[in-house]
Amino acid sequence: MGLTMIETTKRIIKYYLKCLIIQFHAIFDILIDLIYGLLYRCSSQRVPPIKNNILLMSASELAKEIREKRLSSVEVVTAFIERAKEINHIINAVVEDRYSDALEEAKEVDKFLQKLENVDTLKEKKPFLGVPFTTKESNEAEGMLHTMGLTSRRNYRSEEDATAIRFVKDVGGILIAKTNVPELNLWTESRNNLYGQTCNPYDTARNVGGSSGGEAAIIAACGAAFSIASDIGGSIRMPAFFNGVFGFKPTGCLTPLKGIGLRQKDCRNSMVAVGPICKKAEDLVPLLKVLAGENLRLLDIDAVVDLKGLNIFYQESSDDIRASKVNSEMRAALLKAVKYFKEITGSATKIKIPGSQYSYRLWRYWMTQENLDFKLSITNGKYRANAVTEVGKFLTRKSEFTLATLLKLIDEDILPKEDPKWATNVTESMKVYLMDKLKNNGILFYPSSPFPAGYHYTAYLRPFNFGYWCLFNVLKFPVCQVPLGLDKNGLPIGVQVVAAPFNDHLCLAVARELERVFGGWVPPF
Repeated sequence: MGLTMIETTKRIIKYYLKCLIIQFHAIFDILIDLIYGLLYRCSSQRVPPIKNNILLMSASELAKEIREKRLSSVEVVTAFIERAKEINHIINAVVEDRYSDALEEAKEVDKFLQKLENVDTLKEKKPFLGVPFTTKESNEAEGMLHTMGLTSRRNYRSEEDATAIRFVKDVGGILIAKTNVPELNLWTESRNNLYGQTCNPYDTARNVGGSSGGEAAIIAACGAAFSIASDIGGSIRMPAFFNGVFGFKPTGCLTPLKGIGLRQKDCRNSMVAVGPICKKAEDLVPLLKVLAGENLRLLDIDAVVDLKGLNIFYQESSDDIRASKVNSEMRAALLKAVKYFKEITGSATKIKIPGSQYSYRLWRYWMTQENLDFKLSITNGKYRANAVTEVGKFLTRKSEFTLATLLKLIDEDILPKEDPKWATNVTESMKVYLMDKLKNNGILFYPSSPFPAGYHYTAYLRPFNFGYWCLFNVLKFPVCQVPLGLDKNGLPIGVQVVAAPFNDHLCLAVARELERVFGGWVPPF
């Protein structure tokens, strides 16, 4: 009886301590926004309105118009180039362009189409013929800079395309530019000492996310028709969320990784996935078809999805007390999606993935299993970086690295490691639990983040919010970030849509339906 009383008392104390920490964290977040809001109050702006309605069209619409010769590729490519030039001094997304070469390629497309009488087969063989796209600087593209944001790679240029970029070029896509990333793709803001900081088109005082921050920003601002990005810990979905566009991370190991980051060959057990960022949901399936290559056979991508027959699940927070509390507008956005699907399916079940509170810790462990020597890669192979030495250089203003990289070095050298057995067991338990729920006909709605895009540099004060994205890299489940309008401050809000592995088509069907019902992308202008 005494033991029961002691255990009950411990649970009560633990519960109230948890509540106290959560409330303290909420007050801390309010103070952060208040202070940074005052600091940035005079520097905030949005991108200007567009002058050409071509920029509002989906990539699929543009391809159709070009194929059927109602628009020329030169017209389309010129429109996006002019827009990119117009906005880049505001958001600093494009770090290298190939505008002249892109226009020459567009001219060749138009010549080809003028000679072609039957265009019926082009939709299947060249679905993005003549359509301009961008990719992040860390994805290799022949002849273009591939610095990874490192000053030590300042002049490095790629000799060939990443496999994924070649796939897109092979189906007619025209690469017009590369965009900004954090150093070695490992931070939640797109800032480095080579190219500077990228700003959010909805509010330039705000973060665009990382590592595909430049991509999401240029797409949201209508500077490109679509993007090819990559995601190892939310690198597609986080920027897509912060910038109010669609971002899709496919099932793990589905898309080719050669030329993505520093990878020189495809990696079978990586958390990385290559995926699209775009303004309109109708582009997601055709882009996935291109990126999957031969692995497309593993998907039932063209299956007709009976939305009424889906099993709906949702989780309202990760339950990590170190992360910020999900705010009311984000919670309302998630529940809005849940309510709609509950009405059409008849039910929606609230769940708690066992171990979701450890998302960041699990990702931290699985990053040690990636084929990446961070301490050597960050110096471009010159030497193995050391936390103590680099912090000393930073304090004397002699370091070539950003603070984000120094924090990663401290994590590598000083902080205790995660227990492999624990991480493996928890990860497997999570997979088993979620697979049992979702099977081949289930969808999980999960928060995109505790709140919309924060002010620049505030990510340093909220590192554990990252867990909302990296969880699904650990699990290797397909996830689509879906925009659901703007909050009271005019910043994008949204929700993550998750399915079981190789059920990517379910995510994308739900994304299209949410766009149809709630409107999807809202232009920043």
